[in-house]
Amino acid sequence: MKRKVSPQKAQHRWKRKLFAVLLLGFCFGSLVLMQTRYSRIMVLASLRHPFIQRPKIAFLFIARNRLPLDMVWDAFFRGRSNQFSIFVHSRPGFLFNKATTRSVYFLDRQVNDSVQVDWGGASMIEAERILLRHALGDPINERFVFLSDSCIPLYNFSYTYNYIMSTSTSFVDSFADTKEGRYNPKMNPVVPVQNWRKGSQWVVLTRKHAKVVVKDDTVFPMFQQHCKRKSLPEFWRDHPVPNDAWKEHNCIPDEHYIQTLLAQEGLEGEITRRTLTHTSWDLSSKDHERRGWHPVAYKFSDATPMLIKSIKEIDNIYFETEYRREWCSSKGKPSTCFLFARKFTRPAALRLINMSALGFVS
Repeated sequence: MKRKVSPQKAQHRWKRKLFAVLLLGFCFGSLVLMQTRYSRIMVLASLRHPFIQRPKIAFLFIARNRLPLDMVWDAFFRGRSNQFSIFVHSRPGFLFNKATTRSVYFLDRQVNDSVQVDWGGASMIEAERILLRHALGDPINERFVFLSDSCIPLYNFSYTYNYIMSTSTSFVDSFADTKEGRYNPKMNPVVPVQNWRKGSQWVVLTRKHAKVVVKDDTVFPMFQQHCKRKSLPEFWRDHPVPNDAWKEHNCIPDEHYIQTLLAQEGLEGEITRRTLTHTSWDLSSKDHERRGWHPVAYKFSDATPMLIKSIKEIDNIYFETEYRREWCSSKGKPSTCFLFARKFTRPAALRLINMSALGFVS
């Protein structure tokens, strides 16, 4: 026999069901409202920041006048405008416009406070500091690559970017200079001999190290005063013959400044001690003292796929003064040593493009 449910109990059950439905509706409504607000916030955020900006590489060119290899670099940069910036130090007053460059990437990219640069003088490192100061004005620039007007890239932009950004270190060719006697004792004690270093000027700096160079007001003045190129006989017609020419230190500032500064600041543990730019030195001079002073210039007949292949296959560098061999690596794996190469004439570079020897050229 069925038990009868009292009217009070039935009313109580009905109220519980109604409460459950209302609670479920409230929760669902709250969820919809939260989702709507979240979507609105994300839309507003996307309007303010349409994409996450990847760190950029600043390419810093040191040129006499125009850039003869601008179209090689044009092909290299094509389609990557949000991942790099360009700054060019040319002679004072020179402008990169449609009359002086065919590449849109170099239009108006000259710095407006350039100085006249003399080979073997402190004006070269002054030009480097000017370029860094301009490039640091963009907070997205995280790496700073120095290049000459005769440099070419050996790989496409993607490979180059990943190689440079894969490590937190600067790439600075730096070794103890114990043979050539370029150190001037007059630098002591501001720059002690134990911090004296030598290396290639074609460095890649992190933002931290770029700031160190720009802010330096101690080592740079010492180089201006006491690190100067030795007076050469061919220039004695324009300048008096120095009485004590035999005592002069043949010091080339750009081969010592950044390396010595980083050693002075105790930052050598934060660098990979090699350059990313390949240079072949001319050893053919009959003057033993000048042998190896200048790089080989690759002409039209030299520019072949085999030349590029041979440079790309280099995987180690030997430093004679330190009896040290540097095996090149990237992301913890053995790799090629060089991303760039110099010194290429315009006909040589154009021949490489026509032969499709540079992989990034379509």
